[in-house]
Amino acid sequence: MKTKDFDYFLPHELIAQFPAEPRDSSRLMVVDKNTQQTKHEHFYDIINYLQAGDLLVWNNSKVFKARLRGTIELDEKTADTKIPANATDKILNAAKVEIFLVRPMENFGVWKALAKPGRKLRLGIKIIFAKDFFAEVISKESDGTFLLQFKDDDMEVRAKANKYGEVPTPPYIKSGEFANLDKRYQTVYAKHEGSVAAPTAGFHFTPELIEKLEKKGVQFAEVTLHVGLGTFMPVKTEAIEDHKMHSEWVELSDKNAHLINNAKAEGRRVIAVGTTTVRTVEGLALKFAKDQLEPYQGDINIFITPGFKFKMIDALITNFHLPQSTLLMLVSAFAGDREFMLKCYEEAVKEEYRFFSFGDAMLIK
Repeated sequence: MKTKDFDYFLPHELIAQFPAEPRDSSRLMVVDKNTQQTKHEHFYDIINYLQAGDLLVWNNSKVFKARLRGTIELDEKTADTKIPANATDKILNAAKVEIFLVRPMENFGVWKALAKPGRKLRLGIKIIFAKDFFAEVISKESDGTFLLQFKDDDMEVRAKANKYGEVPTPPYIKSGEFANLDKRYQTVYAKHEGSVAAPTAGFHFTPELIEKLEKKGVQFAEVTLHVGLGTFMPVKTEAIEDHKMHSEWVELSDKNAHLINNAKAEGRRVIAVGTTTVRTVEGLALKFAKDQLEPYQGDINIFITPGFKFKMIDALITNFHLPQSTLLMLVSAFAGDREFMLKCYEEAVKEEYRFFSFGDAMLIK
């Protein structure tokens, strides 16, 4: 299957620049994948489509301020031995660079990162973010990322990033900072810090809506997937099977594995909030190669495309995704029909739904 098979036309003005207020006032397209019928609702109406005994599973990962603006400083030895002495490189002494922290590596203080512009970074270069916060470039990876060495452990790097950095909103959001951005680019149930992009399908939930669902008898379970490169790296290959997904760190506790396993055993619906939850649950089902989940901490690497056999997830709450993205491929796989899903997107454009991170939602059941 070709990447271009997942393209669609989206007017620029439909890319949401601000979140809906209140959160659950966003619109909701309800998609029946069996009858291929759609309905147009608001997110607060989702209570009418959930029933007692349903298990709602969401990703409780919390976003940290992973975007850092730094100044390049050349170590004297580095400048003498590794950097050619020409006019271009002299400019590097005062050059600005934007760093996007992706994830910590196994070695102490080492982080995988993206850089803009990446051409400015070479081995041995030191990047200064603040007097007490800096890193050295120790490697450039084949995928275009860099490895940076900090003097602090993972928790301290995140703490300083939260002090000096910025909320890593996607590049298609041009509105800049607005009131309460730190809170609005976060789900109300976020717990475990580690994501560089928010699991945005959860943006639509409010404490009041969650309370109403609980009173109706809807149950809840949690997973943790720290969103990384696998979510937002574009598909650059012509054939989708040639695309390489990056691994992401996940955690499923014994309690939550038990909740999901019980729901499946009792024939109750397991409803995923977001594609990150789908990748976690279905990725672990694939990893264990059985119909039951087990507690797990570690990396998973799963690329869900049409033809994938879902074992655990019965319904999906998701946002509207970018053309030719891995996320659009995933929801097309879940809907069971790529052409039907593209028709749903065409309908959403016609009805002027708001797209992407701060946009409207879809329930596929």
